[in-house]
This record gives sequence, C-alpha cells and structure tokens, in this order.
Amino acid sequence: MKRAQRKLEHIKYALELGDGPKSTHFEDIRFLHNCLPEVNPADIILSVEFLGKQLCLPFLIDAITGGTDAVLDVNAKLSQAAAQLGIAMAVGSQYGAVRDKIGYASYEVVRKYNPDGVVIANTSALATPEQACEAVKMLNADVIEVHLNPAQELFMGEGDKDFQGLLDNLLRIRDGVEVPIIVKETGCGIAAEEYARLKAQGFSYFDCAGAGGTNFPAIEAARYGKELTSDFAGWGLPTAWTMLDGAVTLKAGDTLIASGGIRNASQAAKAFALGADVVGMSGNVLRLIQAGGVDAVVAYFEELSNQLANYLQLLGAKAPKDLRKVPVIYSGETANYIANRGYELSVLSKNRR
Repeated sequence: MKRAQRKLEHIKYALELGDGPKSTHFEDIRFLHNCLPEVNPADIILSVEFLGKQLCLPFLIDAITGGTDAVLDVNAKLSQAAAQLGIAMAVGSQYGAVRDKIGYASYEVVRKYNPDGVVIANTSALATPEQACEAVKMLNADVIEVHLNPAQELFMGEGDKDFQGLLDNLLRIRDGVEVPIIVKETGCGIAAEEYARLKAQGFSYFDCAGAGGTNFPAIEAARYGKELTSDFAGWGLPTAWTMLDGAVTLKAGDTLIASGGIRNASQAAKAFALGADVVGMSGNVLRLIQAGGVDAVVAYFEELSNQLANYLQLLGAKAPKDLRKVPVIYSGETANYIANRGYELSVLSKNRR
C-alpha cells in the first residue's frame, strides 16, 4: 500500500478510534490542597526555555502527519496555530519522504508559517544518518525526534519487524546530525530500563509518549479489518507510569516531553509534577484542527493555559517546574506499580527529579 494512503488512513482511524482503551492513570494521582499558597497570579510564568528558544506556553503540538499533499493544509494550520501561540511543533514521520524523495511540501509548509518557532523533525530509528540530516534540512529543524514504534510495526501489515540493531542505529544518527536528538516512543511509553540504557549512551532528550492516548497498534489493526486481543489493545506503559520511571531515572539537565492522552489542565499539571519540561498533545489537536481550524486550536491552548495557571496558584507554584516539589498522593494501580517497581513511595510523593 502506498505510504500516502497509509498517512490518510492513520488520520481516519485516529479520529474514529479516539484514545485508549487503557487509562493514562493520571486519575491515580492527587494533589494536596495548599491553604497558604502565597502566590500572586501576576508572578506566575508559563513560558519555558526549550531547545535554546523561549516558548510562550509550555506545550508542544506533537507529531501528527505529513508526507502527502492531501495533508498539507492540516500541517499549515497546525503551524499557524503554533506560531500564534508561541508553542513548539513536531511533524509526523518524514521517513518515507526522505527515503522515497516525495511529499516534501507537506512538511516544508510548517517552517513557512512558523519561521522563528521551535520546529521538530521526525524520522524512524531505521533511518540512515543521511536521511535524518535530510529530514532536518527539510524543515530547518531545531531538533529531530527519532521514533521507536515496535508495537505499531508489529501490527502493521507492511511494518518493519526486525528490531535488532535499533540502538546502534540511533547512535549512528546522533553522530551524523548537527541538532539534538529526542528519542520518542509512539504510544507505549519508555520504561526505566530503556531510559537508563539510552542515558548510558549519552541521550538526554526524551518524549515518553505513554499509553492512554492515540493507539497505533489498534489503528494498524483497524486498517486491515482486524481486532486486537484486549492485552495487545492495551499494550504499553500508561503515561503516568512512564513518567514515574522517568522521575526516578532522569536527572537535572535531561529533558522530558510528556505525551500520551494528556487532554486537560489537570493531567498537564500532574505531568509537570512528575517531571515534564514540556507537555505534548496530538490526537485531540488533530480533532480540533479538523473541526474548527486554527481558531479552535488557539482557543483550546489558551484556555488550557489559564486552567494550568489556576493549578499553579492553588498549589503555591510560580512555574510548571515548581510542581515537582508539590506533594502528591498515589492510589490504585499506580500505587501498586510504584511498589512493584521498588520505588520509594514517600520520596516520589514529595519530590520528583
């Protein structure tokens, strides 16, 4: 099947299937009310430094689409929204474009409408260093996401199912490009063991992309008229869990993008509390851009930011990173996860990364 058709089918089924079926498990995390917050709303700062540039708001429109002229308008509108809001934007996978030398316009339009913002290129961990460099050049990108998607590839009829040598190839890509590399999952999360393996090799930028949001194994099954078992349909680390693994593995100086089913200010605030530097969203943004265009996306992120500021003020925090020091309570399956992983509950309740 042609790659352009696959891109359109990904959009179709992402919209039809929605999020899940498993939870992000942010509902297992609760903030403690602070009756003496001592914060003036005028002192709250939502802007953050990210990849050497200043974002007005701590959000990222995460990888959605590209690769065919049929989605050029989608990326154009997403880019306009990102520029208007002062947030970052990543494009969908450019692997097919750089491999087959097609579909460049649907990516190039992003930099056209956002000449000064943070723009993130995106390619497969199977790409050659030369292909990764071409993806960066296509966008004049500030950084490149290299995505890991074994679960998606496994259930994709035309997927690449030989996963041997991915880490070695990541190292070749890193040594071959002149911009930083974000190691990105695609909806199944990164476990502490893999954070540690990647950090040992010198990687320090991560997009955890946990389970609970857009479900690519389910999308691939739907493309072929198949159904996944409940276990495979819910495969992966829920976003809250992959963030907890990051909280105990990553250190100061590392960068973590939280993504995977984050849809409201409560979830965003909890993601920042667990150590996020920036929060990424994709599936819900795709629905907004399709239904209401640029204005709908801008209005959504503006309201999201207003609600996030409310959480900061109630919790006595002046910036998103301050939420890492705010006490939280874990319950349900997430408390069980913490115990099973051997993490210190009292430490994670009081201080993360």
